Amino acid sequence: MATVRPPAVAGSFYPADAQSLRAVVAEYLLEAYESSPPKPSNATWPKALIVPHAGYMYSGLVAARAYATLEPGADIVQRIILIGPSHHVPFEGIALPSNAAFETPLGRVPIDETSRHQALTLPFVHTFDDAHHWEHSLEVQLPFLQIVLGTFSVLPLAVGRATPSQVRAVIDTLWGGDETVLVISSDLSHFHDYETAKRMDTATANAIESLDPGRIGREDACGRTGVQALLGAARERSLIPQTLDLRSSGDTAGGRDEVVGYGAWAFTASRNGSP
Repeated sequence: MATVRPPAVAGSFYPADAQSLRAVVAEYLLEAYESSPPKPSNATWPKALIVPHAGYMYSGLVAARAYATLEPGADIVQRIILIGPSHHVPFEGIALPSNAAFETPLGRVPIDETSRHQALTLPFVHTFDDAHHWEHSLEVQLPFLQIVLGTFSVLPLAVGRATPSQVRAVIDTLWGGDETVLVISSDLSHFHDYETAKRMDTATANAIESLDPGRIGREDACGRTGVQALLGAARERSLIPQTLDLRSSGDTAGGRDEVVGYGAWAFTASRNGSP
């Protein structure tokens, strides 16, 4: 595998031209900054995010609502642990790429080598480039991070046939401090009519706000394994979840007969002594 993993979905999920991409992401972020809900008074920036991964015309604004919350930590956050489902290649466990960097039209993001070595100490984590070659759930997050954070390293983890407890072990291993943010990539319900999707996604949002992974089923989120793992870790560490946005493709750029749901959540640590 090449040292640099080139962009696979530039020109389809988001603009392939750097100037156009920067403008699109900046526009989404500006709208997110202007419409953001009030931040908890004891919060600076989130420890973890749940973010959708559709084409930007469908879920870009929802994603921006999450990434806008990282702006206060732009000078401190140096490492992103990026976890998303594998859409194209079936495999056991959790896959890392062998690449030294991921590339987008905005430049290269280095893989965090320390995190890679830590993750590979777990028996169900392995290097498997095929899982990353065409995977969009991880790639589409990078341009937002590049614009909000500037310089950072990333550890992209594609989740195959893995359990929430396995993903939770990765999260616990790589938790880190203020320099580390976890990003869980997941869309919500798929291909239901608008009202059915709205009911399902509202129930999922309630489960996330309650830190209750048992209420999120197979049909509720394509990245459910990562979401469930994060909720368990968040509950143990007393993180505070906040729903930032909840909508579907029927609200953004599609019809309402068959929609895909999108949501954004931030998980902040209480600044009164909890982790």
